[in-house]
Amino acid sequence: MQGVVRKLTKTFSHRQVLGFRSYCNDRVRVPVDVGQPTPASHPHLLKDGEITPGISSEEYILRRNKMLELLPENCLAIIAAAPVKMMTDVVPYTFRQDADYSYITGCQQPGGVAVLGHDIGLCMFMPEPKPYDVIWQGQIAGVDAALDTFKADKAYPMRKLREILPDMIRKSSKLYHNVQTATTAYTELEAFKKLAYCNSVNDLSTYTHQLRWIKSPSELKLMKESASIACQALLLTMLHSKTYPDEGMLAAKVEYECKVRGAQRMGFNPVVGGGPNGSVIHYSRNDQKIKDGDLVLMDVGCELHGYNSDLTRTWPPCGTFSSAQEELYELILETNKHCVELCKPGASIRQIHNRSVEMLQKGLKEFGILKGFGSSSYHTLNPTSIGHYLGMDIHDCSMINYDCPLKPGVVITIEPGVYIPSSFNCPERYRGIGIRIEDDVLITETGYEVLTASIPKEVKQIESLLNNFSHSQNNLRATFN
Repeated sequence: MQGVVRKLTKTFSHRQVLGFRSYCNDRVRVPVDVGQPTPASHPHLLKDGEITPGISSEEYILRRNKMLELLPENCLAIIAAAPVKMMTDVVPYTFRQDADYSYITGCQQPGGVAVLGHDIGLCMFMPEPKPYDVIWQGQIAGVDAALDTFKADKAYPMRKLREILPDMIRKSSKLYHNVQTATTAYTELEAFKKLAYCNSVNDLSTYTHQLRWIKSPSELKLMKESASIACQALLLTMLHSKTYPDEGMLAAKVEYECKVRGAQRMGFNPVVGGGPNGSVIHYSRNDQKIKDGDLVLMDVGCELHGYNSDLTRTWPPCGTFSSAQEELYELILETNKHCVELCKPGASIRQIHNRSVEMLQKGLKEFGILKGFGSSSYHTLNPTSIGHYLGMDIHDCSMINYDCPLKPGVVITIEPGVYIPSSFNCPERYRGIGIRIEDDVLITETGYEVLTASIPKEVKQIESLLNNFSHSQNNLRATFN
């Protein structure tokens, strides 16, 4: 018996030394757990050689090399992981990784700091979980994972950061860091403060957004899948709305349909504005019943393995547009389709936006909603841009100006709308109506590809869809009653 105990004790000690590389016996290897999916632990999600689903280690290394090409000589880039945000004292909000940190490292966990430099390549400082943390939260990536999974050139535990990073900083003439996730782990270092005092610390997103702006084929594949999931989910929610015209139920329905199709999370809290709530651009309460005859404006997007979709449709759950609703809807639809046609290499979001303003101002004046072409009245009814860049973040690559000529591989949204408050001085039939039609558009070599084209937006298509579905549902209920 003592021999067995000694043998077990030896095995346990050996596992402690091996860490992530432990074996349960001589023949069967335990799948590596680095706190996020890997090809070994989640073969249904990742292929061999991928760090995150759909993105290979070669692509991550290429991104780092491109970043170093942009980074001036003798400069250092520091990118911290996103922090954990607490909802209550012991309950965190769902964690989402900072896009720049994810783009460079592939690591989807908090607590790390990545450093990129011409002499050091990628160096990752990784958190060291205590046994207590592992019991309550599970395993997380450490130094071994940084080297083996994320393919870092160097890796150290976080406790070594104050010892190693200052020397790296002192050898650099300028620092670039992600201001959004800056952490005192490095900003309180004397070496960092010295360069900051000399105005030699800059925002790294100037460079990361340049790289993220144009998507690779792998990224575009994920974005198309994300758009497809959101379209399917929104279509089913539209069909659901005639039976359940309730903002909260529709928000729950679309989130459910996205997640059962593989999305990890929603890109943002769904906007489900019924009636006058549709004229509140980022309405998110979703706590009202939708009155018979009212429109519902639904703006949704989901995130698939780090890449987002963002689309909006507006429809009458009752199955029929009123004449006033249809007039405004057709104006927004015409503007949407015309602006999509303008999407091509060399055009810019600003140019497309200016054209959309011309069209909407003209139409709203013809309806008697606008009394003239003054910008203040128009911006009361539509203070938004015609669109934005889309990618790892919903409003992606904010450092890229809207005047920048579009290039193949860029994805933007086209989302004309009108939001008429119930108190606005216009013909009563139009008051309290909010309409937006939003599509995700990929700029191609020859023009554009609409990633959200599968979901209807023509009046007749929407009315036919809602009414035919309702008829089928009533027949189905009669069969079972």
